[in-house]
Amino acid sequence: MKYHALVVIFILSYCCKTAFAADNWNIHGFVAQGIIQAEGSNFVNDEGDTSLELTEVGLNATYRINNKLRIAGQAVYLNGGNRFANGPRIDHLFLDWQMYNTLDSHVNLYLGKIKNYHRLHSATRDVPHTRPSIILAQSLYIDVFRDVNIGSDGALFKGLTTNRFGEWEFNWNYGVASISSDQTKLFFADGASGELDLAREHQGSIYWRPSESNWQFGSSFVNATFEYEQGENDPFADGQAQTKGHYFNARYFGEYYTITAEYIRLRSIVNGLIAPNVYSDTTGEGAYLEGQFYFTPTLSGLIRVDIYDRNVEDRSGERLAAQGIPAYFGYMDQLTLGLSWNIAPKWRLQGEVHRVKGTGRLAPIIVPDIANNNQEYWNIWALQLMYWF
Repeated sequence: MKYHALVVIFILSYCCKTAFAADNWNIHGFVAQGIIQAEGSNFVNDEGDTSLELTEVGLNATYRINNKLRIAGQAVYLNGGNRFANGPRIDHLFLDWQMYNTLDSHVNLYLGKIKNYHRLHSATRDVPHTRPSIILAQSLYIDVFRDVNIGSDGALFKGLTTNRFGEWEFNWNYGVASISSDQTKLFFADGASGELDLAREHQGSIYWRPSESNWQFGSSFVNATFEYEQGENDPFADGQAQTKGHYFNARYFGEYYTITAEYIRLRSIVNGLIAPNVYSDTTGEGAYLEGQFYFTPTLSGLIRVDIYDRNVEDRSGERLAAQGIPAYFGYMDQLTLGLSWNIAPKWRLQGEVHRVKGTGRLAPIIVPDIANNNQEYWNIWALQLMYWF
């Protein structure tokens, strides 16, 4: 049934592009289907079997009302197994108002279901052919939080200015978001029957591209509060979780390569949720270093080292082991190798392999799935064919 839905979405997207092709409209879409296996883990499925659950179909459009106002949105259908909630959703749908515009500077206000511009891949991770790999670095772009990290309902100010020091980009947003029951179970466990909401989210970021330089530097922060209301026959309790994160990134653009690095330090304060009056305050840390190499105009390669520790005061997971949870749930490090081949205009074949140590970023987050993640070392391989228009 799900593949019938893919065909319908693709036909509708093509028809929309044909029917509404006009100066005020800008319509694009993509279809990506692949094969994946994450043996020794529940990253894709509980059995670790080879799977076709690597499907992404999307249609995005912008409509320009006048020279200062436009509407932008994207709808997608996803099937990624246990990586995120499967099915259709609206990734973003917002009004873009150009508040100020000169030769050197401009400021825009976005209102609605806005996108996240605060990390290097946040605004592009929803489109497969704009990502450097099929699976992003899980230290910063954990798949379980895919929909929450894509954006929220609220307002975003986005500014860009140029001076003698280079180009500066500023982003600030405040928002809220409802979280689906499927997503809630990925956070907690299958038994969670309550409602989880992003009660408030405050984020800001700054990017600097120095004059006459191939470098870009950035820094951002997030302060988000999640609230959970216990459901019927729910093993979890009413509670609140607050995350306070700081991010730093740098990127170098060479003629035949691009080097990217990002770092995260994220404090998580939990009050309740697991049980009434339970309180915890931990800080996690992660980073990755990634190189993309352009061998020919159509062939490129990728190598990435990605590390993550769930608690900086328990990097080896010894405290978890004392609670009966395997120590390897305290971290997740991986080495990724990938190839990307543009086999024809608007067609790409992308493949990658991952060697992983630890399970600290696998779903569910609150109650670890020890039964299906019983190995410290495990592997991922994936191959995906993409088409876009």
